[in-house]
Amino acid sequence: MLFKQQVWLRQKLLVLGSLAVGSLLYLVARVGSLDRLQPICPVESRFGGAHSQAEFPLRALQFKRGLLHEFRKGNTSKEQVRLHDLVQQLPKAIIIGVRKGGTRALLEMLNLHPAVVKASQEIHFFDNDENYAKGIEWYRKKMPFSYPQQITIEKSPAYFITEEVPERIYKMNSSIKLLIIVREPTTRAISDYTQVLEGKERKNKTYYKFEKLAIDPNTCEVNTKYKAVRTSIYTKHLERWLKYFPIEQFHVVDGDRLITEPLPELQLVEKFLNLPPRISQYNLYFNATRGFYCLRFNIIFNKCLAGSKGRIHPEVDPSVITKLRKFFHPFNQKFYQITGRTLNWP
Repeated sequence: MLFKQQVWLRQKLLVLGSLAVGSLLYLVARVGSLDRLQPICPVESRFGGAHSQAEFPLRALQFKRGLLHEFRKGNTSKEQVRLHDLVQQLPKAIIIGVRKGGTRALLEMLNLHPAVVKASQEIHFFDNDENYAKGIEWYRKKMPFSYPQQITIEKSPAYFITEEVPERIYKMNSSIKLLIIVREPTTRAISDYTQVLEGKERKNKTYYKFEKLAIDPNTCEVNTKYKAVRTSIYTKHLERWLKYFPIEQFHVVDGDRLITEPLPELQLVEKFLNLPPRISQYNLYFNATRGFYCLRFNIIFNKCLAGSKGRIHPEVDPSVITKLRKFFHPFNQKFYQITGRTLNWP
């Protein structure tokens, strides 16, 4: 009996010893990997401000992002905010449009970067007179908590087509970075129509067919009074912005390519925002059921866009599509010339 107890005790000690050695080896490896995975990268040198020369480890920001997630649950005290150096910063970059171009997808994908913090909701500060009258401090308090070294980004696609917005944003920050995400104009117009149609059907309301709205029945020409068509004339809106900002402060994102091949587009945005490259193919995976790419933040947390994204478009008369593409063509050519980016649109 005593012999069996001794054997059992020896086995226990061996197991505990193995666990202790394994844990020690893991900690040694972990510390080494953390040292290797903490590149010190200048991020804000092109944004200016108090932290223009700041350098920080991206791994540390990734850890802090977990803390930010806890704070967003609504249990944050002023003391916790102070202890963790949290601030509400005005955005250093804004996704200004366009509607149905992929603004939500772009914002969520950029949020994969540990140096980026996104505003969850569209603020509609600059395009809404009532909100704008509340002042810049109201706008700042609508921003998420972040660390001083991070940059805040918001998106409101109505900004791009609203006349007052360029001047208002210029008055806030004349050096702000502006992101425009566009899709092939006819496809974008049909997507715009599809969203409105779905809203009408949800309320059991009838709605005109796309062809009747996009084509003037009296002239049989493209109806430029139809908002979905007007929004797709990108160059007309961009020219208004260029009265206040140089073209260097804009970056055009190919919304069609972001759907099929998102990583190269995101890498271009990282470069434009002067962010160290951090988003990789690991962070993006194709969901065959949903038909588009979803996001992977880590081995635990994945995220797909809302089910309302990727709506099936109604069938549209091919002759109407041809007429619209012919109409948009000269505007597209001018857009390419101004922005310096040629897109593969028919």
